[in-house]
Amino acid sequence: MKGRSHSRKPAPQAAPKPTTSPLTSPMTLEIEKVVAGGQGLSRSEKGVVLVAGALPGERVQAQVHETQGVFRGKIVQLERAHPERKTPVEPLPTADLAHASYPLQLEIKRGLVQDALRRIGRLEAEIDQTVSSPHEWGYRNGAQYLITPQGLAYRQRRGHQPWLLPRDHQGLPHDPMVMQAVGQVIARLDTALLSPAREIALRGSRHSNEVVATLIGEGHTRQYLRAADALLDAGVVGVTLAQPAGRRFSAGVQLITGEREITEQLGDVLVSISASGFAQVNPEAAGLAYRLATKLAGSGKVAVDLYGGSGAIARHLAPHFEQVVVIDSAGEALRRGQHDVQHSVPAGQQPASNVRFVHGDATLLPDCDVLVVDPPRAGLDAQAREAVARSSAYRLVYVSCDPATWARDVGVLTREGWSLKQVTPYDFYPQTSHVEVVSLLERE
Repeated sequence: MKGRSHSRKPAPQAAPKPTTSPLTSPMTLEIEKVVAGGQGLSRSEKGVVLVAGALPGERVQAQVHETQGVFRGKIVQLERAHPERKTPVEPLPTADLAHASYPLQLEIKRGLVQDALRRIGRLEAEIDQTVSSPHEWGYRNGAQYLITPQGLAYRQRRGHQPWLLPRDHQGLPHDPMVMQAVGQVIARLDTALLSPAREIALRGSRHSNEVVATLIGEGHTRQYLRAADALLDAGVVGVTLAQPAGRRFSAGVQLITGEREITEQLGDVLVSISASGFAQVNPEAAGLAYRLATKLAGSGKVAVDLYGGSGAIARHLAPHFEQVVVIDSAGEALRRGQHDVQHSVPAGQQPASNVRFVHGDATLLPDCDVLVVDPPRAGLDAQAREAVARSSAYRLVYVSCDPATWARDVGVLTREGWSLKQVTPYDFYPQTSHVEVVSLLERE
C-alpha cells in the first residue's frame, strides 16, 4: 500500500539463476548443416551445438555457451572454410546468411525445406530447386526501424542493443536490404526532427517509385506535424501515425498528411499497400510464386483463397474459375482488396467481377474445386486443418512462410487422404535464412 512505512527490511531475494553459462575453452566442431535461424549444427560430447555464422562442411573453433538448455557457439577461429564463404556486404543483424554465396544460400534453403518435411512431416518427397529472387540486395520494399538519438536502428532480439544502420562512403545512413526509393528517403531524412515518434515504418513501390511512412508514437497527430514535414522533405508522399501497441499496428492508424496508400505490382495484378498494412516485402519474388500457385491450382468452377488478405492470389486465379472466394479475418486487408479488384487494374485488363470477399475464418469454407491457403507463420490451426480435410476440394495449393509449420500441416493432411505432389521453395528474403514454400496436394 502506498505511504506505509516498514520497520523491518524485506527478506533478501534469491539471486536469479544465470541463463548463460560459458564453457571454459573453445571446442573444435564439424558443421553438418545449416538449420532454421541460419545457424550451423554440429554434434559434440555435450550434444548438439548451434554455431552462429557457420556453413556446412566447415571445421571451427567455437566458444560455447549454454543458454536456457541450448548449447550455442561463437566462432573464434575458422579452421576449414566452405569454398563459397564470402565477406558480407554489410554485417546486418537480419542478414544471417550473407556470409554464403547466393547459390549456396539457395541450396541451404532447399535443405531447410527438405529437413522440415522429413523431421516434422515424416515424409519423403522431391523438393524442387529454390527459385531465386530477382534481386539479391535492395529487394525489400518495406522496413521498420527504431528512432534513436544516433539515427535509425534495427531492433535486435534477445535484449541486445539497437543496431544502428551502417553508413555509406558519403557518411549517410543506408540499408542495403531496401529498394532504392526507400534508401533515398533514409539517406535524406533528418531523424532528429521525428520526435516524439519512437519508431518508423517505411513502404515503397517499385511500380510507382513512391514511398509512404508510418510514425509510431503516443499522442495526437498535431504533435507530429514537424515530423511529417521532415518526411515529405525526404521524399515520402504520405505519413500516418500509429499508437504503440502490443500487436503491431493493432491500435489503429491515423492519416497525418498526404497519401495513405500507394500502388504496387504483384505478379499480374496491382495492389494497394501501406506502411502499416501487411504486404510482401519482395513483390517481384512474390509475383513469381503467385504465378506458380495459379498454375498449380488449374481451373474449375469455384476456388477459395483462405487467408487471402487483399486477394492478390485470388485475382490471379480469377481468369481460370467461374468464382473465386477470398476468406480472411483482417477487415482492413479485405477492404483494400474490394477496392483493388475494381480500381487497381493493370492496363489492358478488365476488373475481376467474379472475386468475392468474405470476413471470417475456415469455418465459412464453401464447397469448392480448388483450395489455396496462405496462412501466417503459425500455419493452419486444428480447426482449419479439419475444415480442409472435410472440404469438397480435390486440389490444395499450400503457400507457406514457415517450413516447420508447413511440414507439420502437410504431414497431418497426407494422413487424412491428401497426397503431396510438388514442393517448390522460393527465396523472398535473400541474405537471410527465411524461405517460402509453394506446394500442391491432391486427394488420393
